[in-house]
Amino acid sequence: MAIQHSNSAVRAPAPPSRPYAKASPGYGKRPAPDQRPPRPDDFALLPERERYVAGYVDRLPDGAAMDIKSLAKSLPLYGQMAVGSALKALAVAGHLRHVRCPADAGGGRIRWITRTYWSRTARDNEWWATFLDGAPAAPAVPQQRTQEPEPAPAPEEAPQDAPPGVPSPAYLALARLGRADARLALSAADCAALEEAAAAWLARGVDAEYLVRALAAGLPAAVESPVGLVRRRLRDKLPPLPPTAAPAPTTGMPGHRPMVECTECGAPGRPEALPDGLCRSCRTPGPSGTDTMATPAPPAERDVAAYVGTLRDLLKLP
Repeated sequence: MAIQHSNSAVRAPAPPSRPYAKASPGYGKRPAPDQRPPRPDDFALLPERERYVAGYVDRLPDGAAMDIKSLAKSLPLYGQMAVGSALKALAVAGHLRHVRCPADAGGGRIRWITRTYWSRTARDNEWWATFLDGAPAAPAVPQQRTQEPEPAPAPEEAPQDAPPGVPSPAYLALARLGRADARLALSAADCAALEEAAAAWLARGVDAEYLVRALAAGLPAAVESPVGLVRRRLRDKLPPLPPTAAPAPTTGMPGHRPMVECTECGAPGRPEALPDGLCRSCRTPGPSGTDTMATPAPPAERDVAAYVGTLRDLLKLP
């Protein structure tokens, strides 16, 4: 049951006087339909942090950048980790979904761009699935980098083989992980060992920037084996093959339908496969999660061991 939180907490900030961060053309914030007009108590049931972030996002215009770094720069009370956690909570509460939408790149090619659909009115999973099945396709947009501040070094489509002596886009993406987060620093041998698995991601239509974000999102506090963690994530979070022969949907681009991105790690999937905007791995913490603890011996085993010890002591008596 929802808990009423006090309204005495700090109010959500208005958009900053300096220019807010704008996403690249076609990306960024988009409004969901059929929303009620703004009211002072729109987010009153949310915790303080989520209420603060939601109030700010609600005031942003269409096309504003919705990545964690851009939002954290404009929200002085919270850093990137706190903003990321707040966005995850807002997705679970039904206020937003990160969506990969198809766009015409010209020459018969399809580009995938990431939008954040925002709803002031909280929606359930069924509503989001129905809306996203009929969400309009993105208009044709020029070749642009994503809204992340660093440009992606890899081209939009993964090449088959790099020329001799030139690192492949997959290798370069793996080499960038250490710069994205020091806990994922890989050696040259590690990058070479994982290169083929990373190339499989690029072959499925994602770019290097997306690959780096997906692998570096939601890391545990301590990473004992970066190469092991990256290998597991490359396997477990491999995105689906782009649809090529699906029935013509209502997006206006036959064979291509919007896909929801996990709010936590960015893994794409159909709306019904990501309830609350989260993939299965992020809904159920795995062995690498920070909340995983070593399982102690069952009480019954400890009792038996104590009983056997007592018997041995008795046998030593004269």
